[in-house]
Amino acid sequence: MNLAVIGSGYVGLVSGTCFSEMGHNVICVDNDSKKLEKLKSGIVTIYEPGLDILFHRNIAKKRLQFSDDLKSSVLSSEIIFLCLPTPQGGDGSADLKQVFKVANDIGKILKESGDNEFKIIVNKSTVPVGTCREVTKILSGSGINNFEIVSNPEFLREGFAVDDFMKPDRIVVGAISQKVFEKLNELYEPFVRQGNPIYEMDPESSEVTKYAANSYLAMRITFMNELANFCEAVGANVDNVRKAIGSDTRIGKRFLFPGIGYGGSCFPKDVRALIKTSDEHNSSMKILKVVDEINNSQKFLIVKKILKHYGDNIKGKKFAVWGLSFKPNTDDMREAPSIVIIKELVKLGANISAYDPAAMDNARFYLNDILEYAADQYITLIDSDALLILTEWNEFRNPDFELMKKSLKSNLVFDGRNVFEPEKMKEIGFTYYSIGRKIVR
Repeated sequence: MNLAVIGSGYVGLVSGTCFSEMGHNVICVDNDSKKLEKLKSGIVTIYEPGLDILFHRNIAKKRLQFSDDLKSSVLSSEIIFLCLPTPQGGDGSADLKQVFKVANDIGKILKESGDNEFKIIVNKSTVPVGTCREVTKILSGSGINNFEIVSNPEFLREGFAVDDFMKPDRIVVGAISQKVFEKLNELYEPFVRQGNPIYEMDPESSEVTKYAANSYLAMRITFMNELANFCEAVGANVDNVRKAIGSDTRIGKRFLFPGIGYGGSCFPKDVRALIKTSDEHNSSMKILKVVDEINNSQKFLIVKKILKHYGDNIKGKKFAVWGLSFKPNTDDMREAPSIVIIKELVKLGANISAYDPAAMDNARFYLNDILEYAADQYITLIDSDALLILTEWNEFRNPDFELMKKSLKSNLVFDGRNVFEPEKMKEIGFTYYSIGRKIVR
């Protein structure tokens, strides 16, 4: 098939590359000239394990191309995917300006060209319920009628996006006509050959499904964060609790790891957008309001632990930070807890030296020059009073503890991701603070 992917950000680039890997001809369209120049030069513009191999292979085979020509891309494609940003607006709702603008542009292109070939326009962006209806109105208002707007949300985990796209747990398609369901089943059939389902439903249910999935997972994380704080208060170990409840098949083991709050481009934005949409329909989701409130406060937890340790005075202290991205295996800094934590520590008079395996460039955008950016994890430790672990990258799990002790002023670690075992840290001579477990000295 000939496919157009409008927007070559995280979702668009992964989607376009993976579709081309299955033999389709894909044009990724973007209006960012600098990004296009990099993509055309063979530079992958996001950090995502495994993406570069597929990206270069399909460019070489001429199945994956990049363009700023929306008109030719739309007219030459059977299916058009909208993979556009829907950032959080000032009131918490999803900002749909870019989705609606591109819909208007597509409508004008199809009207002015006189092209009457049936077009399937697929909304892969995360959008509030009712967006398919609104986009349908926009295109109908352009005077065209041989099209259908489809909701086909993505469920990609950053750091595992290629595997998630190539071997999805499920595909969700929200459409109206049988011929569209059949066409998208044909498109996705090679991705689900092991028997994972393609769920066919109405567009509204599909739109809600995406928000429901992300909000539920955010709620699980938030529950575990609250439970961890409770465990710490009563002398319990949240790791023991997590393992025991995770063995219950009704609960499962995933998304039960406590920490310093969720971040990223999806959970915070999607939770707030669902809160806003539910309020607009007089069906307030009170539980999500509490989830959002707790998650915001959880990001300050490690700061509170530091202040308590130092008697509320950290002016002039220097802290080493390992990990800046909101999670490992990505360079994404959007809503990363590290941003909140570092800004708060600097405001309180501390100095920061930080290292991240992938997110250093993006961190500079969010944190500017308020900290020192180190070339590796051990340089951060030199003359630092304590180490803070804010992202659980694998390379931090087995460090040189002796070098750590030689470099740090004191053997002090604040672990926001429970990377190490408390008893081991005590054994090798560290004062160790973690989440939901006893302090060891």
